[in-house]
Amino acid sequence: MKVAEAVGRALSAAGVDHVFGVVGSGNFHLTNAMVAAGTRFVAARHEGGAATMADAYARMSGTVAALTVHQGCGLTNAITGIGEAAKSRTPLLVLAAEATEPRSNFSVDQEALAHAVGAVTARVTSAEDAVEQACTAVRRALHERRTVLLNLPLDVQALDAPDDAPALAAPPPERTAVEPVPDDVAALAQVLDRSRRPVFVAGRGSRAPGARDALVALAERHGALLATSAVARGLFHDDPWSLDVSGGFSSPLTAELIQGADLIVGWGCALNMWTMRHGRLIGPDATVAQVDDEASALGVHREVHLGVTGDVELTARQVLDTPGRQREGYRTAGIGAAIAARVRWRDVPYEDESSRERIDPRTLSIALDDILPAERVMGVDSGNFMGYPTMYLSVPDHDGLCFTQAFQSIGLGLATAIGAALARPDRLPVAALGDGGALMSAAELDTVRRLGLPMVVVVYNDDAYGAEVHHFKPDGYPLDTVEFPPTDIAAVARGYGFEAVTVRTPADLKAVEDWVAGPRSAPLLIDAKVVGDHGAWWLEEAFRGH
Repeated sequence: MKVAEAVGRALSAAGVDHVFGVVGSGNFHLTNAMVAAGTRFVAARHEGGAATMADAYARMSGTVAALTVHQGCGLTNAITGIGEAAKSRTPLLVLAAEATEPRSNFSVDQEALAHAVGAVTARVTSAEDAVEQACTAVRRALHERRTVLLNLPLDVQALDAPDDAPALAAPPPERTAVEPVPDDVAALAQVLDRSRRPVFVAGRGSRAPGARDALVALAERHGALLATSAVARGLFHDDPWSLDVSGGFSSPLTAELIQGADLIVGWGCALNMWTMRHGRLIGPDATVAQVDDEASALGVHREVHLGVTGDVELTARQVLDTPGRQREGYRTAGIGAAIAARVRWRDVPYEDESSRERIDPRTLSIALDDILPAERVMGVDSGNFMGYPTMYLSVPDHDGLCFTQAFQSIGLGLATAIGAALARPDRLPVAALGDGGALMSAAELDTVRRLGLPMVVVVYNDDAYGAEVHHFKPDGYPLDTVEFPPTDIAAVARGYGFEAVTVRTPADLKAVEDWVAGPRSAPLLIDAKVVGDHGAWWLEEAFRGH
């Protein structure tokens, strides 16, 4: 057996159950070996889409996913998706064939490419060590929560491997939770005991049922309000004291209550410029504490008064075990009533700007929230429109939204929804895209149809790169470079085998109701011609970070 086959079989035995990619000559044998060993291969139409599908699948499944690409150009095609995964600390294994002849037209410095976007690298160097090197890459991806590029030189792939090599592979042990230092636990308990208006902000490190339950119990004891970063949206979905998302997406009431806190505790949350609005959500006299299982993450984005290195669930439960009494804190009757009435964006009054030709994105989003089944998993692209589906469409829990926005690249939303859909086949997948991102990723409409996914693709179509339009328009700059003639995206979707509807008014959404009620034998694309007269509420905040 050749090294390519041995490594493929070993990766499957190590627990890699899904591999996404585009197959060429350099990764053909490796990929086929994984499939033969039981790993599911998902063929994308572009390596960039494959990378993001793998990223989303890993996030939503909680497992290490793999991406397989051809040497050189296959990797460069995938690099934006790899960058998103690396910035998000997704446990992803990138299997890249590597040209070994410097004069090859496929020869590039693949290590440098990976390091440039924050991934780490490994290489298979010999037939005897190939399986162990591959399994070490899987362990590193899982235990360090890193995106790992495993280079597979063509000449090494072609060597003869020991016959028993695949038998040496096994799934890596689970990542060990980091125990907090007792003194830090006591200090956090004291800070909570002194607070009168505490707010918990849970992030990526809290996206697990055990962590959620521990935080809910601790917040109840201390009267804390509950919020999340965008990537953890839905974690406290059913809790009456949930403020939904903290940051640029916050509703006015959410922002007001967080600004009024005397203590903000970030739980597995970076407290970065998006989540804290560049620090403006932190009151002048507020104490800031941060809990993270990596010491290097503490205080990176803002000054903290107390940093605790520890697993979120372990830390919260150990604070719960310290003596303490139940307190009202921030949970007064008046605040509870205000949250029930005004914390959701759909409950904030607005002037409907719909016309006969274009629908207000708020009106569209509220209607879709009512029409589409509540059990959904959603992927959202980047752009001026993105706050509307992210905040107006509800999600059932922390597995309801896959938010690939660390790199802020448009064109990732459709692939995100595909990867999330494969991880959560029990839910209706929804992809929310702008027209720019939809046309960038249109090739993956074929992947949706080929996989038989009952997906709803919503295109917020303003015939422009809306973020740039609204950023530069007030200063009178010409906009010819960011505005486009109308495109019939519904017709494009029909060409890929979708059902499609063009929506200009709320009445046009009857076709969506019919699709939801019907057999859903083909995916549905909604080409929504949205009002584009002004920027979204979060846009000004977003451009502060450029």
